[in-house]
Amino acid sequence: MRAFRPVLIAILLAVGMPALGADLLEIFRAAQVSDPVYAAARSAWAASQERLPQGRAGLLPSATLSGSTQINDRDFRPRDGTLGGSSRFNSNVWSLSVTQPLYRPQSYTAYEQAKTQVAQADAVFATAAQDLILRVAQAYFDVLLAQNTVELAAAQLIAIGQQLEQAKRNFEVGTATITDTHDAQARYDLTVAGEIAAKNDLEVKKRALAQLIGRPAPALLTIGPRVTLAPPEPNSMDAWVNEALATNLQIVVSQGALDFAVQEVERNRAGHRPTVDAFATYSDTASGIGGVGISGTDTTVKVLGVQVAIPIYQGGLTTSRVREALANEEKARQDLENARRGAELAVRQAFLGVTSGMAQVNALGAALVSSQSSLDSTRLGQEVGVRTQVDVLNAQQLLFQTRRDRAQSVYNYLLSLLRLKAAAGRLSEGDLAQINAWLAKP
Repeated sequence: MRAFRPVLIAILLAVGMPALGADLLEIFRAAQVSDPVYAAARSAWAASQERLPQGRAGLLPSATLSGSTQINDRDFRPRDGTLGGSSRFNSNVWSLSVTQPLYRPQSYTAYEQAKTQVAQADAVFATAAQDLILRVAQAYFDVLLAQNTVELAAAQLIAIGQQLEQAKRNFEVGTATITDTHDAQARYDLTVAGEIAAKNDLEVKKRALAQLIGRPAPALLTIGPRVTLAPPEPNSMDAWVNEALATNLQIVVSQGALDFAVQEVERNRAGHRPTVDAFATYSDTASGIGGVGISGTDTTVKVLGVQVAIPIYQGGLTTSRVREALANEEKARQDLENARRGAELAVRQAFLGVTSGMAQVNALGAALVSSQSSLDSTRLGQEVGVRTQVDVLNAQQLLFQTRRDRAQSVYNYLLSLLRLKAAAGRLSEGDLAQINAWLAKP
């Protein structure tokens, strides 16, 4: 058994040892380039920026230049019996028309809607950026936790294998019963199955990370001993809730949708109002000979005027659109209320995740020390005959499970911290950089 102890100690120490690999910021920047979800959000944002010049176009003058040319072939036959004839001539026309809207309330409102949509698109893209940070951190820590599970399963397999060999020897020399051997064998077989499942889970988590960065998942740096557990700043749930209600990005997006819906009501109501446009037209017409004794003509026409259009009746279309817009406004208002409640819930959940996560990490740290002491004393008790093989196996199982649970609690604490800042609308790459500084460096 003593011959196996150096191997077991080396494996257990390897769980906390730093390894060469990519850090959190490297994975995040790779995801910024390769993640299709983020790339789609970026393209959608770029497309939304064009709403502003499109809305402005309704207020600016429009100009149209048109022209035509045609060949005329005429054949005329008088009914009084006089001599007829035929002619063939060209006609050319070109014109320039310019229209400047003077009063179009629908166009003014459409321009304001374009501004609202651009601001809303900015918030949507910022939400996608925060979502990418959370997805990268989740995938990164999922891989680390899966690696911890595999490493601890391997260490547990070695430890239980030692106990199995010892139980077999004790049975052979008559100092233990076959029951101890069967118990150790059962634990060993279960651990083998657990290790297989852990390896499969690690492969799945690596594939999830690879989907973000567009290439096979590299080796990752692990969380080192420099993790600083600190309460949220400010350490007040109500302060975070108030901040989220003002700056949560989903609330900003929903508020933009409500503003747009209110403007849409106004735009449709403007369909009952008159429009006033100034217009100018310049046209030049050239025509060849059109008949006997008639010469060709050149005509120039210049027109400058103001046009007023007053809508009277459109079959109830405008009124129906107003009712539709009012219903959509109410929907947007309810969506905003739902976003506010969702943001408040997200803040409270994340805040409790941070505060309880700190307590859990500290408690599991103490439990880890206690589990190690329990295992040491149980092994000593087995040597002097007051503890059984099953007691040692149970103590080993408890130690390994505590190691994994503590690692998971650290990852959950860090993710809760990121989610809290995301709920408040201020999660940024700098928050990843802070966590990145806690990674074990080679």
